[in-house]
Amino acid sequence: MSREQEQRHVYYDRDLKIEAYNLSGIVQKFPNHFHEFYVIGFVEGGRRHLWCKAKEYDLTAGDLILFNPNDNHYCAPLGGEILDYRAVNIPTDIMERAASEITGKPFVPHFTQNVVYQSDITQSLGRLYDAILKGGPRLEREEAFFFLLHQVLEDYAAPFDEVEIIQPNPQIQTLCSYMDEHFADNITLDDLLTMTSFGKSYLIRSFTRQVGVSPYRYLQTVRLGRAKKFLEQGVPPIDASDMAGFSDQSHFTNFFREFTGLTPKQYQRIFTDCGTGTSKDEPAKNTYEGKREER
Repeated sequence: MSREQEQRHVYYDRDLKIEAYNLSGIVQKFPNHFHEFYVIGFVEGGRRHLWCKAKEYDLTAGDLILFNPNDNHYCAPLGGEILDYRAVNIPTDIMERAASEITGKPFVPHFTQNVVYQSDITQSLGRLYDAILKGGPRLEREEAFFFLLHQVLEDYAAPFDEVEIIQPNPQIQTLCSYMDEHFADNITLDDLLTMTSFGKSYLIRSFTRQVGVSPYRYLQTVRLGRAKKFLEQGVPPIDASDMAGFSDQSHFTNFFREFTGLTPKQYQRIFTDCGTGTSKDEPAKNTYEGKREER
């Protein structure tokens, strides 16, 4: 499949408050990054080499992928094969609310593995995606969503507070919290040094080893997440870029494309362009569909 046939379809379901993705004919590499939400996805076609949290996986059709918030990962094609991929992105508050309803108690889930080879759960994920795509009745979409989560949580998740997760040391956590709060500021390495006892080289190496991404990549990923929120709220892309702390509009657009495959305007359209669904049986989702633009 040629690069002109690369496509990314994105759907936002306003009832479930989740995004559904379909990548078709993708050959590009995706650089090291993380998300602030949960991801449940599967490979429909092609092969990929995935790096996630210092582990490596060879993926093929039928493999399930599970990412917790902040699980750093990146991937590249194997043998030049194109990728077909479906996924749902679930905000943390939506996941926690649904998990608590499923388990009957407060439950903050943590996926205990990132890859499940040849999983039958991919069929449930496909049904949820298809229900969102066709704008099925709300009951159908909700049922598919909870059925999928029940399977995933039962087999591949544990309560967050019961999982032994190696956290960055306190100084590194302080740097993360600072960048989370001051993402729009012009943060320098000297600013970060004042909060630690490290030297410059040691800070960069220690942060990257413990967090999984470099300080700059961490800050840019946080900025991207904030910019997406601004776009969802209808903030014009040029203002969203400035509010999120990007140096200029061109840099913002290029970075946004690299990590999402869409321009900021295209991403914003999935929240603003389509109908709202005027009855309980009409689709309540917004979409962006079309060929992926070339860089």
